[in-house]
Amino acid sequence: MAIKTIDPNTLATPELHKILLSAVAPRPIALASTVDTKGNVNLSPFSFFNVFSANPPIMIFSPSRRGRDNTTKHTYENVKEHPEVVINIVNYAIVEQMSLSSTEYGDDINEFKKAGFTEVASEVVRPPRVGEAPVSFECTVDKVIELGEDGGAGNLVISRVKRIHIKKEYLNEKGDLDTQKLDLVARMGESWYCRAQGDALFEIPKPIFNKGIGVDQLPVHVLKSSVLSGNHLGRFGNMEHLPNSASIEKEKASKAIQSILQMEEDQKKINALHEYALEHLKNHKLEKALTILFCLN
Repeated sequence: MAIKTIDPNTLATPELHKILLSAVAPRPIALASTVDTKGNVNLSPFSFFNVFSANPPIMIFSPSRRGRDNTTKHTYENVKEHPEVVINIVNYAIVEQMSLSSTEYGDDINEFKKAGFTEVASEVVRPPRVGEAPVSFECTVDKVIELGEDGGAGNLVISRVKRIHIKKEYLNEKGDLDTQKLDLVARMGESWYCRAQGDALFEIPKPIFNKGIGVDQLPVHVLKSSVLSGNHLGRFGNMEHLPNSASIEKEKASKAIQSILQMEEDQKKINALHEYALEHLKNHKLEKALTILFCLN
Protein backbone atom coordinates (compact mmCIF):
# COMPACT_ATOMS: atom_id res chain seq x y z
CA MET A 1 0.00 0.00 0.00
CA ALA A 2 1.47 3.32 -1.09
CA ILE A 3 1.70 5.98 1.64
CA LYS A 4 2.68 9.63 1.32
CA THR A 5 4.45 10.70 4.53
CA ILE A 6 4.89 14.39 5.28
CA ASP A 7 6.87 16.32 7.88
CA PRO A 8 4.55 19.29 8.67
CA ASN A 9 7.61 21.46 9.32
CA THR A 10 8.48 21.26 5.62
CA LEU A 11 5.15 22.70 4.44
CA ALA A 12 4.07 26.29 4.03
CA THR A 13 1.16 27.17 6.34
CA PRO A 14 -1.47 27.40 3.54
CA GLU A 15 -0.52 23.94 2.26
CA LEU A 16 -0.57 22.42 5.75
CA HIS A 17 -3.87 24.18 6.47
CA LYS A 18 -5.41 22.59 3.38
CA ILE A 19 -4.37 19.08 4.41
CA LEU A 20 -5.53 19.48 8.00
CA LEU A 21 -8.95 20.84 7.08
CA SER A 22 -9.57 18.27 4.35
CA ALA A 23 -8.51 15.32 6.50
CA VAL A 24 -10.04 16.35 9.83
CA ALA A 25 -13.65 16.60 8.74
CA PRO A 26 -16.58 16.95 8.94
CA ARG A 27 -16.37 19.67 11.57
CA PRO A 28 -19.38 21.26 13.32
CA ILE A 29 -19.75 25.01 12.95
CA ALA A 30 -19.96 27.54 15.78
CA LEU A 31 -21.72 30.68 14.60
CA ALA A 32 -20.35 32.92 17.33
CA SER A 33 -21.85 36.26 18.31
CA THR A 34 -19.80 38.64 20.44
CA VAL A 35 -19.69 42.32 21.37
CA ASP A 36 -16.84 44.76 21.87
CA THR A 37 -16.51 47.27 24.72
CA LYS A 38 -18.44 49.86 22.66
CA GLY A 39 -21.37 47.48 22.22
CA ASN A 40 -20.74 46.72 18.53
CA VAL A 41 -22.07 43.27 17.65
CA ASN A 42 -20.01 40.76 15.63
CA LEU A 43 -21.15 37.46 14.14
CA SER A 44 -18.72 34.97 12.60
CA PRO A 45 -18.57 31.19 11.94
CA PHE A 46 -15.76 28.88 13.10
CA SER A 47 -15.30 25.21 12.28
CA PHE A 48 -12.45 24.69 14.73
CA PHE A 49 -15.16 23.90 17.28
CA ASN A 50 -16.62 21.20 19.50
CA VAL A 51 -18.03 20.38 22.94
CA PHE A 52 -15.42 19.13 25.41
CA SER A 53 -17.21 18.63 28.73
CA ALA A 54 -20.73 18.10 30.09
CA ASN A 55 -19.92 18.75 33.74
CA PRO A 56 -19.08 21.58 33.60
CA PRO A 57 -20.62 22.25 30.15
CA ILE A 58 -17.68 23.51 28.10
CA MET A 59 -17.42 24.36 24.40
CA ILE A 60 -14.24 25.46 22.68
CA PHE A 61 -13.79 27.22 19.36
CA SER A 62 -10.76 28.82 17.78
CA PRO A 63 -10.64 32.11 15.84
CA SER A 64 -7.18 31.59 14.37
CA ARG A 65 -4.73 34.28 13.30
CA ARG A 66 -5.03 35.06 9.61
CA GLY A 67 -2.44 33.21 7.58
CA ARG A 68 -1.92 35.95 5.03
CA ASP A 69 -1.01 38.83 7.36
CA ASN A 70 -1.02 37.42 10.92
CA THR A 71 -3.83 39.71 12.06
CA THR A 72 -6.44 38.62 14.61
CA LYS A 73 -10.19 38.39 14.08
CA HIS A 74 -12.83 40.59 15.68
CA THR A 75 -14.27 37.62 17.58
CA TYR A 76 -10.93 36.98 19.28
CA GLU A 77 -10.50 40.66 20.12
CA ASN A 78 -14.07 40.89 21.42
CA VAL A 79 -13.90 37.93 23.80
CA LYS A 80 -10.63 39.29 25.18
CA GLU A 81 -12.33 42.64 25.86
CA HIS A 82 -15.73 41.28 26.89
CA PRO A 83 -15.55 37.56 27.83
CA GLU A 84 -18.98 36.43 26.66
CA VAL A 85 -20.18 34.66 23.52
CA VAL A 86 -23.28 33.02 22.12
CA ILE A 87 -22.54 29.88 20.12
CA ASN A 88 -25.29 29.32 17.57
CA ILE A 89 -25.56 25.94 15.88
CA VAL A 90 -25.81 25.86 12.08
CA ASN A 91 -28.21 23.66 10.13
CA TYR A 92 -29.01 23.44 6.42
CA ALA A 93 -31.78 26.04 6.61
CA ILE A 94 -29.27 28.81 7.46
CA VAL A 95 -26.03 27.57 5.87
CA GLU A 96 -25.92 30.18 3.07
CA GLN A 97 -26.55 33.02 5.53
CA MET A 98 -23.89 31.60 7.82
CA SER A 99 -21.42 31.59 4.94
CA LEU A 100 -22.24 35.21 4.13
CA SER A 101 -21.57 36.20 7.74
CA SER A 102 -17.96 35.00 7.33
CA THR A 103 -17.25 37.99 5.08
CA GLU A 104 -14.62 40.19 6.71
CA TYR A 105 -16.55 43.40 7.19
CA GLY A 106 -15.24 46.29 9.30
CA ASP A 107 -15.62 46.21 13.06
CA ASP A 108 -18.47 48.74 12.86
CA ILE A 109 -20.55 46.49 10.57
CA ASN A 110 -23.17 44.20 12.09
CA GLU A 111 -23.04 40.80 10.34
CA PHE A 112 -26.54 40.01 11.65
CA LYS A 113 -27.90 42.64 9.29
CA LYS A 114 -25.59 41.75 6.40
CA ALA A 115 -26.56 38.05 6.60
CA GLY A 116 -30.24 38.72 7.29
CA PHE A 117 -30.30 37.10 10.72
CA THR A 118 -32.59 38.16 13.57
CA GLU A 119 -30.97 39.44 16.76
CA VAL A 120 -32.63 37.99 19.85
CA ALA A 121 -31.66 39.35 23.25
CA SER A 122 -29.84 36.84 25.46
CA GLU A 123 -30.84 36.21 29.08
CA VAL A 124 -27.51 36.23 30.93
CA VAL A 125 -24.88 37.51 28.48
CA ARG A 126 -24.60 40.66 26.43
CA PRO A 127 -24.15 39.27 22.87
CA PRO A 128 -27.45 38.50 21.11
CA ARG A 129 -28.31 35.05 19.76
CA VAL A 130 -29.35 34.15 16.22
CA GLY A 131 -33.13 33.79 16.11
CA GLU A 132 -32.99 31.40 13.15
CA ALA A 133 -30.53 28.95 14.77
CA PRO A 134 -31.98 25.60 15.87
CA VAL A 135 -29.96 25.70 19.11
CA SER A 136 -28.07 28.53 20.81
CA PHE A 137 -25.75 28.46 23.82
CA GLU A 138 -25.18 31.55 25.94
CA CYS A 139 -21.66 31.29 27.32
CA THR A 140 -19.17 33.10 29.48
CA VAL A 141 -15.53 32.79 28.46
CA ASP A 142 -13.36 31.10 31.08
CA LYS A 143 -10.09 31.78 29.29
CA VAL A 144 -8.46 32.26 25.89
CA ILE A 145 -5.38 30.18 25.15
CA GLU A 146 -3.11 31.51 22.40
CA LEU A 147 -1.36 28.60 20.65
CA GLY A 148 1.17 30.69 18.77
CA GLU A 149 2.15 34.11 17.50
CA ASP A 150 2.43 33.44 13.76
CA GLY A 151 -0.16 33.39 11.00
CA GLY A 152 -2.42 30.35 11.23
CA ALA A 153 -2.00 29.93 14.99
CA GLY A 154 -5.18 29.09 16.88
CA ASN A 155 -6.69 30.87 19.86
CA LEU A 156 -8.78 28.51 21.98
CA VAL A 157 -11.84 30.25 23.41
CA ILE A 158 -12.93 28.09 26.36
CA SER A 159 -16.62 28.83 26.79
CA ARG A 160 -18.86 27.81 29.71
CA VAL A 161 -22.54 27.27 28.85
CA LYS A 162 -24.94 29.32 30.97
CA ARG A 163 -28.19 29.05 28.99
CA ILE A 164 -29.42 26.77 26.21
CA HIS A 165 -32.16 27.81 23.76
CA ILE A 166 -33.76 25.11 21.58
CA LYS A 167 -36.41 25.72 18.94
CA LYS A 168 -39.23 23.30 19.77
CA GLU A 169 -39.70 22.29 16.14
CA TYR A 170 -36.46 20.30 16.42
CA LEU A 171 -37.63 18.15 19.34
CA ASN A 172 -39.11 14.66 19.08
CA GLU A 173 -42.16 13.34 20.92
CA LYS A 174 -40.01 12.59 23.98
CA GLY A 175 -38.78 16.18 24.15
CA ASP A 176 -35.26 15.30 22.99
CA LEU A 177 -33.37 16.90 20.12
CA ASP A 178 -34.16 14.97 16.96
CA THR A 179 -31.06 14.41 14.80
CA GLN A 180 -33.07 13.96 11.61
CA LYS A 181 -35.11 17.11 12.18
CA LEU A 182 -32.01 19.15 13.04
CA ASP A 183 -30.55 18.65 9.55
CA LEU A 184 -27.14 19.91 10.67
CA VAL A 185 -24.30 20.85 8.35
CA ALA A 186 -20.54 20.52 8.81
CA ARG A 187 -17.42 21.96 7.24
CA MET A 188 -15.18 19.94 4.95
CA GLY A 189 -12.02 20.97 3.10
CA GLU A 190 -11.82 23.94 0.71
CA SER A 191 -15.35 25.17 -0.14
CA TRP A 192 -17.08 21.87 0.67
CA TYR A 193 -19.75 21.20 3.29
CA CYS A 194 -21.73 18.09 4.18
CA ARG A 195 -25.31 17.64 5.37
CA ALA A 196 -26.35 15.27 8.16
CA GLN A 197 -29.63 14.23 6.61
CA GLY A 198 -31.21 11.28 4.80
CA ASP A 199 -28.83 8.51 3.74
CA ALA A 200 -25.90 10.35 5.34
CA LEU A 201 -27.28 9.31 8.76
CA PHE A 202 -26.78 5.81 10.12
CA GLU A 203 -26.77 4.16 13.52
CA ILE A 204 -24.15 1.93 15.16
CA PRO A 205 -24.84 0.21 18.49
CA LYS A 206 -22.56 1.69 21.16
CA PRO A 207 -20.09 -0.85 22.61
CA ILE A 208 -20.54 0.82 26.00
CA PHE A 209 -23.87 -0.98 26.33
CA ASN A 210 -22.40 -4.45 25.93
CA LYS A 211 -19.09 -6.29 25.86
CA GLY A 212 -18.57 -7.40 22.28
CA ILE A 213 -16.85 -10.67 21.39
CA GLY A 214 -14.29 -8.75 19.31
CA VAL A 215 -13.18 -9.26 15.73
CA ASP A 216 -10.42 -11.61 16.91
CA GLN A 217 -13.05 -14.23 17.80
CA LEU A 218 -14.28 -14.55 14.22
CA PRO A 219 -13.14 -17.46 12.01
CA VAL A 220 -9.90 -16.90 10.07
CA HIS A 221 -11.67 -17.12 6.72
CA VAL A 222 -13.87 -14.19 7.82
CA LEU A 223 -10.85 -12.07 8.77
CA LYS A 224 -9.42 -12.64 5.28
CA SER A 225 -12.75 -12.03 3.51
CA SER A 226 -12.87 -10.23 0.18
CA VAL A 227 -16.64 -9.81 0.59
CA LEU A 228 -16.96 -8.46 4.14
CA SER A 229 -15.48 -5.05 4.97
CA GLY A 230 -13.87 -3.84 8.16
CA ASN A 231 -17.17 -2.18 9.07
CA HIS A 232 -18.97 -5.51 8.70
CA LEU A 233 -16.40 -7.22 10.92
CA GLY A 234 -16.77 -4.45 13.49
CA ARG A 235 -20.51 -5.00 13.62
CA PHE A 236 -20.03 -8.74 14.18
CA GLY A 237 -17.37 -8.05 16.80
CA ASN A 238 -19.83 -5.89 18.73
CA MET A 239 -22.15 -8.86 19.31
CA GLU A 240 -22.18 -10.19 22.87
CA HIS A 241 -22.08 -13.94 22.26
CA LEU A 242 -20.67 -16.44 19.80
CA PRO A 243 -23.26 -18.77 18.28
CA ASN A 244 -23.66 -22.03 20.17
CA SER A 245 -23.05 -25.41 18.55
CA ALA A 246 -26.76 -26.24 18.39
CA SER A 247 -27.61 -23.13 16.37
CA ILE A 248 -24.63 -23.73 14.07
CA GLU A 249 -25.65 -27.33 13.38
CA LYS A 250 -29.24 -26.24 12.74
CA GLU A 251 -28.07 -23.61 10.26
CA LYS A 252 -25.74 -26.09 8.56
CA ALA A 253 -28.70 -28.38 7.90
CA SER A 254 -30.59 -25.69 5.95
CA LYS A 255 -30.87 -26.06 2.18
CA ALA A 256 -29.13 -22.73 1.55
CA ILE A 257 -26.05 -23.66 3.58
CA GLN A 258 -25.94 -27.21 2.20
CA SER A 259 -25.89 -25.90 -1.36
CA ILE A 260 -22.94 -23.65 -0.44
CA LEU A 261 -21.01 -26.36 1.41
CA GLN A 262 -21.33 -28.69 -1.58
CA MET A 263 -19.38 -26.33 -3.83
CA GLU A 264 -16.11 -27.92 -4.93
CA GLU A 265 -13.86 -24.85 -5.03
CA ASP A 266 -12.97 -23.60 -1.54
CA GLN A 267 -12.78 -19.89 -2.38
CA LYS A 268 -16.14 -19.92 -4.13
CA LYS A 269 -17.60 -21.68 -1.11
CA ILE A 270 -16.16 -19.05 1.25
CA ASN A 271 -17.32 -16.13 -0.89
CA ALA A 272 -20.81 -17.57 -1.22
CA LEU A 273 -21.04 -18.09 2.55
CA HIS A 274 -19.90 -14.53 3.22
CA GLU A 275 -22.33 -13.09 0.69
CA TYR A 276 -25.17 -15.07 2.27
CA ALA A 277 -24.20 -13.78 5.73
CA LEU A 278 -23.97 -10.23 4.37
CA GLU A 279 -27.56 -10.42 3.09
CA HIS A 280 -28.77 -11.15 6.60
CA LEU A 281 -26.50 -8.50 8.13
CA LYS A 282 -28.01 -5.86 5.84
CA ASN A 283 -31.47 -6.99 6.95
CA HIS A 284 -30.40 -6.54 10.60
CA LYS A 285 -30.51 -10.28 11.32
CA LEU A 286 -27.16 -10.18 13.09
CA GLU A 287 -27.34 -13.42 15.06
CA LYS A 288 -28.27 -15.43 12.01
CA ALA A 289 -25.54 -13.75 9.94
CA LEU A 290 -22.93 -14.55 12.57
CA THR A 291 -24.12 -18.15 12.83
CA ILE A 292 -23.80 -18.54 9.06
CA LEU A 293 -20.14 -17.50 9.24
CA PHE A 294 -19.40 -20.36 11.65
CA CYS A 295 -20.95 -22.99 9.38
CA LEU A 296 -17.63 -23.52 7.61
CA ASN A 297 -15.74 -24.51 10.74
